[in-house]
This record gives sequence, C-alpha cells and structure tokens, in this order.
Amino acid sequence: MSAGPNVPPPAGGPGVPPHVPPAAGTSSTAPHTGASSDDARSLGELFGEVTEDLSVLMRQEVALAKAEVQESAKKAGKGAGLLGGAAWAANFALLFASLALWWALGAMIGDGDDVPALGWSALIVCAIWALVALVMALSGKKSLESVEGVPRTTETVQKIPDAMKGHDR
Repeated sequence: MSAGPNVPPPAGGPGVPPHVPPAAGTSSTAPHTGASSDDARSLGELFGEVTEDLSVLMRQEVALAKAEVQESAKKAGKGAGLLGGAAWAANFALLFASLALWWALGAMIGDGDDVPALGWSALIVCAIWALVALVMALSGKKSLESVEGVPRTTETVQKIPDAMKGHDR
C-alpha cells in the first residue's frame, strides 16, 4: 500500500518505524528488561486483583454451600415429615388398639359375644395403622440417612489454602 504521491516515506526508509523520542523525564539509555506491560503493574493493582479473585472465590463457595444446604434441608424436611406422619399413624394404632382392648374386655366381662365384630374390626384397623406407621418410619429413616450435608463445599474449601500458595491439589 503506498502512502500517496505527496507523502514522504517514514524516517528510516520503507518498513522501518519512525524514531519516537523518549518522554520527558525518562532516559532513552535505560536497559530493556523484556517485561511486558502486564509485568509493569503496580503492587496495588496486583493486590487488587488478588483481592477481587479471593472475593469471587468466597462468593462462589458461599453459593455452593447455600445450594448444598438447600438440597440437604429438602431431604431432611422430607424425612422429618415422614417421621411426623409415622408418629401420627402410630397414634392412631394406639387409639384403635385401645378401642379394641376396650371392646374385648367389655365382651369378656359383659354380655359375652353379642357384638364381637366391632372388637375384631378395631384390631384390623389397628393393624393397618401400625403397618402404615412402620412403612413411614422406615422410609423417613432411609431419607434422613441419605442427608450428606455439604460435601462439595467442604472439599473445595479445603483446597483454598493450597490455591492461595499457588499449588493445585
């Protein structure tokens, strides 16, 4: 690409950059260290970047912990709800067992077998409620045993000291 007919070529000939004089207050004889502009950053800038990176890391760890705690809380809530339901069902089992015993004792002491079906039906309902309580209790226990806490957060937080030293684990 030509510069045009009236424009002279840059000093030093074609393809050679023009000489730029040093800025005021600097020496043109200073040795070149080979450092790029990134290496010439001030300590304050470097400290600012480290602080920003650490801040981002801590925010990410807090976000991870929140997510894990929410997941664990959901599992714990489900387990607690099932255990509460098991307790409610056990309450009904106790109620119907008491009613069945009451009817059975009333039939033995009272008139005999005039109303035996009511006592037996109360025992059947009691057995049903006891089975419901057992299923809910076992399911709730299993759900609570699956709660892990915050394992990923624990793992990544343990890596922070090594990362600060520049080592990966």
